[in-house]
Amino acid sequence: MFSHVHVGARDLNALVAFYEPLLAKLGFEQMPEGNGGQAKGVGWKYPYKRWPQFYVQVPENGLPSTWGNGMQVSFLVASQEEVQEIWHLAMKMGGADEGKPGFREYASDFYAAYCRDPEGNKLCFVHAPEE
Repeated sequence: MFSHVHVGARDLNALVAFYEPLLAKLGFEQMPEGNGGQAKGVGWKYPYKRWPQFYVQVPENGLPSTWGNGMQVSFLVASQEEVQEIWHLAMKMGGADEGKPGFREYASDFYAAYCRDPEGNKLCFVHAPEE
């Protein structure tokens, strides 16, 4: 359904350092060409697949990057254990706690954890197995 997600950066190097280990844990690799070069942004994707892609970049319009209240990027993960692992890694990398790993009221099998990246973007890591 989605081809790519862009997250704006005020401090590109800091956000790349935050996202690199998280996205690697999810199986993404940094694209060598980035998105217009390292000065503008960095992109990741699964090996040998074109989509989905995830980018961190300085806004094209030259205005400062800000986080969106009510906006969230959610990553589907393979297990409850992986939700815990990646959330703990996000905390270690400078993320802010927005909800420790656990089941949520959305569905009986919806296991998720929430955090904010160092610039305030909200992230969710969720395991909700297919029926």
